[in-house]
Amino acid sequence: MVVLFPSSSAPRIPGLARAAEAFAAERQQQALWLPVAMGAGILLYFSLRREPDAWLIWLAPGLMVAVFLVARRWPFCGWLCALAAAGSFGFAVSVWHAQRAPPPLSPPPRASVVQGIVQNVQALPQGLRVTLAEAQLGPDAPRLERSIRVRLRNDDPARPAPGDLLNVRALIRAPAAPAYPGAWDFQRAAFFSGQGGVGFAIGAAEVTQGAGEAPPFAGLRTELEARVLATLPGSAGAISAALLTGSQSAIPPADLNAVRDSGLAHLLSVSGLHIAIVMSVSFWVTRLLAALYRPLALRVPGKLLAGCGALLAGGFYMLLTGAQVPMQRSFAMACLVTLAILAGRKAISLRGLGWAAAAVMVFDPAALLGPSFQMSFAAVLALIAGWEALQPRLVGLRGQKGWAWRIGFGVLGLMMTSVLAGAATAPFGLAHFGRLQWYGVAANAAAVPLTSFIIMPAGMLAALLMPLGLEAAPLWVRGFGVEGVLWVARIVAA
Repeated sequence: MVVLFPSSSAPRIPGLARAAEAFAAERQQQALWLPVAMGAGILLYFSLRREPDAWLIWLAPGLMVAVFLVARRWPFCGWLCALAAAGSFGFAVSVWHAQRAPPPLSPPPRASVVQGIVQNVQALPQGLRVTLAEAQLGPDAPRLERSIRVRLRNDDPARPAPGDLLNVRALIRAPAAPAYPGAWDFQRAAFFSGQGGVGFAIGAAEVTQGAGEAPPFAGLRTELEARVLATLPGSAGAISAALLTGSQSAIPPADLNAVRDSGLAHLLSVSGLHIAIVMSVSFWVTRLLAALYRPLALRVPGKLLAGCGALLAGGFYMLLTGAQVPMQRSFAMACLVTLAILAGRKAISLRGLGWAAAAVMVFDPAALLGPSFQMSFAAVLALIAGWEALQPRLVGLRGQKGWAWRIGFGVLGLMMTSVLAGAATAPFGLAHFGRLQWYGVAANAAAVPLTSFIIMPAGMLAALLMPLGLEAAPLWVRGFGVEGVLWVARIVAA
């Protein structure tokens, strides 16, 4: 039994003694509260009305030292110090990110000639939207430390690519404030993402090719989107490109609303389902190819080689799609799962989810306030906890023989997954979007198999065949699957 005082003659406080006993009983679950405390520290920072002093960063190291000094003698008090240290660490990370961010911009009230290096190009239902770095709001103006996002005119024939120099007369505005108290804060999101302003062009753009450097994978992302849209026009091509590049800007608003209203928005936001398919397919294909080459199969463990191949494929897919918050969480979880499989340990656990949440909050603490972070981690938390609670019964049912029983068991598992994930994300969907998908279970039961067995495998094959110019056939198959998902979305949304 854990005691709070080392001496047997020391007084015992009943309330603290009961808390210490409960603490000892739940010793294996204590680490799960550390990312929660870290998130509480981040929320404390964003709830302040003014910027705190920078010296508060040094509270975190002091509390960490206190944890090591107290934990051995008084474990319960050490755990409380660990929670305080995690909270102060989250607060310190937020202060550090805010201190190192460039100051916000004050764009001129009138239109100006904007010049900058193209960093990203997004296709819209009509026209293009470009992101510029090293921008100047005038011929003699200084270079900006923040990026500028400009929407080109619909009839503009210019087709800029990442790395090009773009000149255009545009009207630039600072990011908008929240529409009402508690609404999404575009200014806060832009501040922490490095964006300085948004606007639209009022003249034709002039492009100078290859005048600067572009971010890694930006050119590849743009080329993939253009080739997919050239082969698959319309909504099917826009969604197919979104699953390869992570950009949903080209999807028509009507189809985007139908997908959201039907509870299938998670299929458009590249996240856990997509990276799980990419990494699992890469794992088994790599293992099969290694087994077919006898000299390699006799010298290198096939599982180790397949795990490394899956990690490389997952990391490449994350970078290709822009490393958004769901993908960061998914890849962190996938890395832990793959390493656990290679080490013969438990693959999926709440501790792995806690490590993934902590990693995302360290690199982007402002993501905690967004619906992407909240809904993504809530869904996975519900799925892991539900699996741990129902695993004994499900393992017994899975042992039944017969194809009909196995198919029914798979359909039941799919429905339970949709119910758990939908129930966990419903409060966040209501808070952020004012939407509740009543028929999301039915929609996912039909759309998730199309995504898992047709859309994603066909997309991987198309990406591999693009250097040879043979992507038309797999893209046609992918478009067929996307049309099926859109049909389900429209029926359910209606």
